[in-house]
Amino acid sequence: MKYLNLGCGNRFHTDWINVNFTSPNPVVIAHNLTKDIPFSDNSFDVVYHSHLLEHFPKAEAATFLQECHRVLRPQGILRIAVPDLEQIIRSYLFALEQALDNSLEAANNYTWLLLELFDQMVRNQAGGEMIAYLHQENIPNETFILKRLGTEAKNIIASGCQTQQISLSKPWFKHALRPIYRVFRDPHYRQNIFLKRLLSSADYQALQIGRFRQSGEIHQWMYDRYSLAQLLQQNGFEKIQQRPAHESAILHWSSFNLDTEPNGSVYKPDSLYMEAIKPA
Repeated sequence: MKYLNLGCGNRFHTDWINVNFTSPNPVVIAHNLTKDIPFSDNSFDVVYHSHLLEHFPKAEAATFLQECHRVLRPQGILRIAVPDLEQIIRSYLFALEQALDNSLEAANNYTWLLLELFDQMVRNQAGGEMIAYLHQENIPNETFILKRLGTEAKNIIASGCQTQQISLSKPWFKHALRPIYRVFRDPHYRQNIFLKRLLSSADYQALQIGRFRQSGEIHQWMYDRYSLAQLLQQNGFEKIQQRPAHESAILHWSSFNLDTEPNGSVYKPDSLYMEAIKPA
């Protein structure tokens, strides 16, 4: 069996061929997946990607799924995880009704769910308002957020605490010398200094926003079980089925710990998981 994990980030398994836009590990191949999938036709029995498809513009998502179809062998399995639009909206409406009944807990959850819905699509800087919310000293609904986002949110919250501790412990002169160090060592930093001097403040800000929005961080589209099934069908897949995180037609799925943790918990509980087959 040959397995392909696309857009893996730091979530990969050594039994798989792992591809990401940048390589965080020697076992991960760096490749720009917006161009193509760098393998020949009918190469894999399984193709998997998690929280990747939503970063493609709607029109380009179909092209990407056609590439997944191309590299799969006949009867091969495609497994996709994306943020579950239906789940977010149902949770939002539930929180809204309770917030209107003056529930403070629901009001906090409502605020967070609005960020889940919109911040990842409209933000103009890395992390957006979601990062700011998760880096609060006291998160009013931390349990709710961890239940929704799992390990990812837990790691972000922990990183915020570590950043604060590191910042407080650094000597003042290291903060002062950092820009000088970057001028000599970072060509992008030097380029930005030049552009900042060349452009007006408004033009420079527009450039930075445009760069960020093309960086791949933001969500370009959202999917529910109906729209994703339709998209898969339109691009040549059949036997389309929603799955839980722990279950799959992929042999030994749970042992790979891609959608789940070794302790059995779900890595990204806010996900919609769907599988489809390439026809023979």
